[in-house]
Amino acid sequence: MSKKVLIIDDDPDFVAAVTTLLEAKDYTVITASNGIEGIKKAKAEKPDLITLDVMMTDAGEGLDVGKQFNSDEELKKIPFIIVSGVKKIGYSAYNYETGEKLIPAKAFIEKPIDPEKFLEVIEKYING
Repeated sequence: MSKKVLIIDDDPDFVAAVTTLLEAKDYTVITASNGIEGIKKAKAEKPDLITLDVMMTDAGEGLDVGKQFNSDEELKKIPFIIVSGVKKIGYSAYNYETGEKLIPAKAFIEKPIDPEKFLEVIEKYING
């Protein structure tokens, strides 16, 4: 049975490209164009891994969705990766005073992605 990846991103060109890349590696791909839809699909589909955009124009910004994943008993078991065009987004995922990780993402990948590195990160975290 193929592993399921949920892509939460509002850029249809990015979603199409990543879907093609993942399907070529025999992953089942589920997509959501905003955070609210992404949370619903994550609960319904139980993906093995989630990729999450940070800056989305529709409902549910990425960092807020990441926090919701962390606070939901069911969803916090699913690893997620933040994929963003925002440089250095990884630094904003920590509390500056305590160093506590605020967003429990497994990795941060900058757009435009390097397909080989993207697949390496997916493989690393989808298999635990």
